Amino acid sequence: MSKVADRKLIVGLDIGTSMVKAVVGELLDDGGISVIGVGSHPSKGMDKGGVNDLNMVVQSVQRAMSEMELMADCRVSSVFMSISGRHVQCQNESGMVPINNKEVTQEDVDNVIHAARSVPIAAERRLLHVLPQEFTIDVQEGIKNPIGMSGVRMEAQAHIITCADDMAKNLVKCVERCDLTADQLIFSSLASSYAVLTDDEKELGVCVVDIGGGTIDIVIYTDGAIRHTAVVPAAGNQITSDIAKIFRTPISHAEDIKINYACAMKDMVSMEENIEVHSVGGRPSRAMSRHTLAEVIEPRYQELFELVQKEIRNSGFEEQIAAGIVLTGGTAKMEGAIEFAEEIFQMPVRVGEPLSIKGLSEYVEDPTFATAIGLLQYGKEHIKAKTAAKSKTSEGVWERIQSWFKGEF
Repeated sequence: MSKVADRKLIVGLDIGTSMVKAVVGELLDDGGISVIGVGSHPSKGMDKGGVNDLNMVVQSVQRAMSEMELMADCRVSSVFMSISGRHVQCQNESGMVPINNKEVTQEDVDNVIHAARSVPIAAERRLLHVLPQEFTIDVQEGIKNPIGMSGVRMEAQAHIITCADDMAKNLVKCVERCDLTADQLIFSSLASSYAVLTDDEKELGVCVVDIGGGTIDIVIYTDGAIRHTAVVPAAGNQITSDIAKIFRTPISHAEDIKINYACAMKDMVSMEENIEVHSVGGRPSRAMSRHTLAEVIEPRYQELFELVQKEIRNSGFEEQIAAGIVLTGGTAKMEGAIEFAEEIFQMPVRVGEPLSIKGLSEYVEDPTFATAIGLLQYGKEHIKAKTAAKSKTSEGVWERIQSWFKGEF
């Protein structure tokens, strides 16, 4: 097997409540990413984004990673990981610094972002992301890129995302037991937004609603920057549980019914259509109306969408998301989900699938892979920024050596 060192590879690992998904992409010379390996396995030992059985999570990760490595014919050593759960919190902060040399440099930008992130964070919490929103130089506001501009002082607004440190450590421990290194932890919905949104949507204002098995992750963009992030601790597994209890069928079969026959709106289903439902305890299977199934599911979808709507309203950005809602994640694929969401939110809604995928696109052009593909996109930006910083440091050292020689001779 070829090693990562021989090829520029990035790995995204999405450990969800229902599924573990691993994707490896190769960095192309044109700056794009080609997906060369995909692995997925049912997730065991996770609940609402948190680890509740370390060994079972490790086994699930190992199987997904093995499948991915076999397909890509490579052996990987590090991953970009997603994190979610009700412990994830956000806040908007600002920082201000004087401008050196009367012209803004990258160092000034770094300093003002550092000032914005220097808010007290509890010892039990971990800083995940500091995402700049816009800059103000003296009296000019709303600046996207301040480098090269003149001024006396600069202020930055930034969106800060934190998580519970213990939760993060448990996830990292899972991958370390698989002989992997976690390059970085990324909030799930932030990763999804990298995969499914267009620049126009971010500028106009959009809300990504990533409906997974255990949580609904939300991120709101306006004017090209993230303004709000949140996690709702309810999602698709509750629909599966409802089906299992009301139809008295095993959980595994309830999941199959949800995927193959469920509809979020009962008005879209014929009264005559029947489905076969397995019984428990060795009893014979029964025929049930698909319309009855939709009657069970519709109230749960309404509850989930209303929880999301409440979160959007509480954020204060409901009037600013002109591009509407982008639903992604496995639960977004259900028939009738888009129509029902448009009815409740009263704004445009679309399903978010990963955009501009090269390589094994047929495997990953699906809402369930939005987070995993977004992790690759995030990883690409992270590597690019790291390379630029290294290059700048090397240039700075060379300039200091040159100035020393000029001073000596």
